[in-house]
Amino acid sequence: MRIDIITLFPEMFPLVLENSIVGRARRRGHLQVCCHQLRDFSPDRRGRVDDTVFGGGKGMLLCAEPFARGLDALKEHLGYMPHTIYMSPRGRVLDQKRARELSAEPGLILLCGHYEGVDQRLLDEYGVEEISIGDFVLTGGELPAMILTDAVSRMLPGVLSEDVCFEEESHYNGLLEYPQYTRPEVWRGREVPPVLLSGHHGNIEKWRHEQSISVTKVNRPELYVLYMKNKH
Repeated sequence: MRIDIITLFPEMFPLVLENSIVGRARRRGHLQVCCHQLRDFSPDRRGRVDDTVFGGGKGMLLCAEPFARGLDALKEHLGYMPHTIYMSPRGRVLDQKRARELSAEPGLILLCGHYEGVDQRLLDEYGVEEISIGDFVLTGGELPAMILTDAVSRMLPGVLSEDVCFEEESHYNGLLEYPQYTRPEVWRGREVPPVLLSGHHGNIEKWRHEQSISVTKVNRPELYVLYMKNKH
C-alpha cells in the first residue's frame, strides 16, 4: 500500500513513520509513505496557500488550488486517483471497521488542514472523505494523519507477525480487549488469574471473552449495547 500525505509540515512525520511497526513495514516493502509540502503546489511564487474567509470570521482558510494541484500531480504520477481523505474534526470518527476497510485500498491520499480548514469546493470537487480521530479539535491534521496511517498499516498483510495480533485487540470484533498479564505470577500481592495458568485453552478463551464483555460494559456501555444487539 502507498499513502501520500499533503501537509504544511512534512518534517513532523519521519520520527513517527520511520520507527516501530510502521517503520519496519516500510523497510520490508509492505508500506510506502510519501509526504509532500503543500507550498510546493502553490500557484503563488511565494508559496502562499491561504486567504481570508468569505462572509467574515477570524482566521485564515487554506485555498483549494494548492491541494488540487497536489492531487492532480499525484494522479498523473500514479496513473489513478487514490481514495482521498481530509483529516477534519467534523468528519466521521475513525474506528477499527473503517481502518480495516481502508487497508484494502491500493493507496490513500491524506490532506492535512490548518487554520480554519480548507475551501469546501476542494472537498466537493474531488469527493474527499472527511475523517476525525475524536470529538476534539487539534491545531492541524498532521497528528490525525499519523494515527490513521498507523491504524491502517498494521492491518496490512505481513506487517504484524500474525493476523491474530490485531484480531484479538480492542474494537476488532466489537468488544474491548480483555486484561492481560505477564511474569511474575505475583506482583505486589496481586496474582495472575489462575485460569491463565491452567493450560486449558478452552477455559482461557471463555474467560477472555467474558472479560472482554465485562470491560466493554463498564468502559464503553454504548459498544456493549450494540454488541449485545448484534449478538441476538
